[in-house]
Amino acid sequence: MIANPGIVFKDHVVAVPLDHSRPDDGETIEVFAREIVAADRARDELPWLLFLQGGPGSPGTRPFGQDAWLRRALRTHRVLMLDQRGTGRSTPITARTVQGMTDEQIAAYLRLMRADSIVRDAEILREEVAGWVPWDTFGQSYGGFCTLTYLSIAPEGLRNCYVTGGLPGLTATAQDVYARTYPRVAAKNAAYYQAYPEDAAAIRRLSDRLTAEDVRLPDGDRLTARRLRLLGSAFGMSNGFSNVHWLIESAGLGAEIPDAFRYAVTSETGFVDRPLYALQEYCYGAPGSATGWAAEEAIALYPEFAEKADPLYFTGEMMFPWMFEEIKALRPFAGAAEILARAQDWPALYDPARLASNEVPVRAAVYHDDMYVDAGLSLETAAAVGNVRTWVTNEFEHDGLRADGERVLGRLMDMATGLA
Repeated sequence: MIANPGIVFKDHVVAVPLDHSRPDDGETIEVFAREIVAADRARDELPWLLFLQGGPGSPGTRPFGQDAWLRRALRTHRVLMLDQRGTGRSTPITARTVQGMTDEQIAAYLRLMRADSIVRDAEILREEVAGWVPWDTFGQSYGGFCTLTYLSIAPEGLRNCYVTGGLPGLTATAQDVYARTYPRVAAKNAAYYQAYPEDAAAIRRLSDRLTAEDVRLPDGDRLTARRLRLLGSAFGMSNGFSNVHWLIESAGLGAEIPDAFRYAVTSETGFVDRPLYALQEYCYGAPGSATGWAAEEAIALYPEFAEKADPLYFTGEMMFPWMFEEIKALRPFAGAAEILARAQDWPALYDPARLASNEVPVRAAVYHDDMYVDAGLSLETAAAVGNVRTWVTNEFEHDGLRADGERVLGRLMDMATGLA
């Protein structure tokens, strides 16, 4: 064990089948999880809380000191911070790790990175670290999608489930999702320009300059106007507007676009360690339903997102086929992304009948103004799944857990015990 002030860590690494439908074929990958417990409770028998990170494609949180939500969790639980397959210290997926694979091989590998595989990995971890004792889960954003899959596949492994900003539409296709997403992102853009009206002219000048000039990022990629618009992915966070504003300000009006701005844009839009996030439309693949580059198809229906519109609207958490040609870290995945976009033979991630009769308590925060996860779909799911109780609030953006984690998780835990 590694001791930190007030908390103790223990690392766990397990070998899991790459393909859980073929557990005996010998091909395995590693899954990493970090056990975290309050130092003064390290020897106590405590219930487990498995944290399911947002994303997809993001590793578990690395505690710096103690995040507010983690501090609240450690009062009553032993926390297991999972690096979902393909991320962090689990066997990772990056441009480097897929070198030498064909497009078909990469696509087949990526199909095994969805929530159903993550849940089955978690069950192996539950055996390894908890001795099969049912545990609580806490799903942030995409972690809530994984929670509904967990309840569909292995509800016997669960005691209580907490979800923040992450109740998915159970039958929503990728097309359904983006039909709801674009109007919300448009509203965020309008609010951004209301907050920073001077940015309308600055962003148009910068966009026109990027179209006229060959501006290169530190990794050699060309910075285009449409890549600049990817910065709007931050608009669903509590500090998203200010972060984009200060970044645009840093671009300046000089003869050269500053290196600091170029490095920042590379970091925000490079997907170096998160190609799974750029491939996220596969989350919506369902039996008989191709995702079909739904975000790219839908943008044409919204003239306010036209490249010549004023003010220029940023795109949000939308992923487009051009990204896999223009972004260095995504180019090795271009062919596989096309294969996945056309696929219709997806296994179901949710079992509506089983969820309707669910007995595991689920307590979920639904953020009314969430840019990423539609509150309407979340509430439809809450009504369709047994034993779900929601807290609907407009006090927070999608990152309520970061903004006031102790209150958010505390409220859900109080709901589970009848105190709220």
